[in-house]
Amino acid sequence: MKTDHVFVFQAADDLSFLADDSVDLVVTSPPYPMIEMWDTQFADRNPQIADKISGGDGRRAFELMHVQLDQVWHECARVVRDGGFVCVNIGDATRKVGENFRLYTNHSRITISLERLGFQSLPAIIWRKQTNAPNKFMGSGMLPSGAYVTLEHEYILVFRMGDKRVFKGNERQHRQRSAFFWEERNVWFSDLWDFKGTRQTLPNSDARQRSGAYPFELAFRLINMYSQQADTVLDPFAGTGTTAIAAIASGRNSVNVEIDSELSGVINDTMRTASEGINNRQLLRCEHHLQFIQRFEEDKGRSLAYTNEPHGFRVMTKQERFLTLLAVEQIKKSGESRYETVHKTLGPATPVSTPVHGVELVSPNQDQLSFGL
Repeated sequence: MKTDHVFVFQAADDLSFLADDSVDLVVTSPPYPMIEMWDTQFADRNPQIADKISGGDGRRAFELMHVQLDQVWHECARVVRDGGFVCVNIGDATRKVGENFRLYTNHSRITISLERLGFQSLPAIIWRKQTNAPNKFMGSGMLPSGAYVTLEHEYILVFRMGDKRVFKGNERQHRQRSAFFWEERNVWFSDLWDFKGTRQTLPNSDARQRSGAYPFELAFRLINMYSQQADTVLDPFAGTGTTAIAAIASGRNSVNVEIDSELSGVINDTMRTASEGINNRQLLRCEHHLQFIQRFEEDKGRSLAYTNEPHGFRVMTKQERFLTLLAVEQIKKSGESRYETVHKTLGPATPVSTPVHGVELVSPNQDQLSFGL
C-alpha cells in the first residue's frame, strides 16, 4: 500500500488546486485570533487589525481576524465531500486590549461560520491541557471580584458536511481495515481528552514563535476516528507537519497547506525521520491491545469471542476482525515538497516486542511520541 503527501506553501484562502469534493477529512489548528503570538500573521494580511488593537478596539480586531479564517472555511466547504468531516482544534483567548480585559470565544465564532457554510455541528471534544505553574491565576490574587479563572482547555470542534457517508466499492473494504479497537473507542470517543501539549524542538526561535503545533496523538486519533485508509486528509494550517505524520501512521493521503515557506526545512527533516516514531505508535497500539486481552480474560475467565485475521490476536467485536495495523516501510521524496510512503501490515501479535525495521518498542505507559516537531 502506498500513500501520497504533498505540501503547498501558500495562504489557505485559495485552494483552487484542489477539486470540489476531493477531501474526506480536514484536521487543523488555525492561528488563534487574539493570541498575541499570531497578531503579526493576521495583521500582515490586514493592517486594520494592528490599528484596532493599538486603538483599544479588541472586539473589532477579533472579528477582522475571523474574517480571514472565514475564507479558509469557505474553501473547506467546497473541497470536503458529502459525508466528510472537519475537525478544528482551537482555544479561546483572554486578553487586555486598552483598558478592557475579556474573553474572546474563538470556538463559538468558528462554529457559527462553519454552520453558515452548511456544515453540521457534532459533539465537540474538550482537550484539557492543564498547567501546574504557580503563577497561572489571573486577576486580584486572593481578593474576590477581580480574579479570573484560567483557561486550561482547548476545543476540538467536529463538523460533518451533509448526511452520513455512503461507502461504495473498495471503500467498504478500506472501512473494515480501518476499524479501531473496542477499548480505543471507549477512550477516543469520550468528550474529554486529558494529555499535555507537545513540546516543540524547533531549532530557530523565530520559527518556534510562528508555530503552535498540536500533539501527534490528537491528530492521530481524529484521523482514525473520522476517516479510513486511502482517504485524503487536508490540513490548511500545516505548520511543522503533524497532521501529515499522523496521516502516514494511519494509512491516509494528505494535503498540507502552510503559509510560511521557511518551515519547509523543518518539515523535510520531520518527514525524513518520522518512520521510527510512527512504527512505535502502531506497536504501542498492539501492545496495549495484548495487555487488554490479558486483563479481560483473567478477569472474566473466558476468551474474547473473535479473532483478528491480519494479526491473529483476539478482539472484542466482530467489526474488529479485519482491523489492520500498518507499519511504515519507507518515506521517500517523490517531487518538490511531495512524499510517497510505502506501508506494510504489522506482523503477527506474538513477536510484538521484536523491532519493526530496527524500531524498538516504546514503553506502554508513554502517552505521546516525539517527531521533532
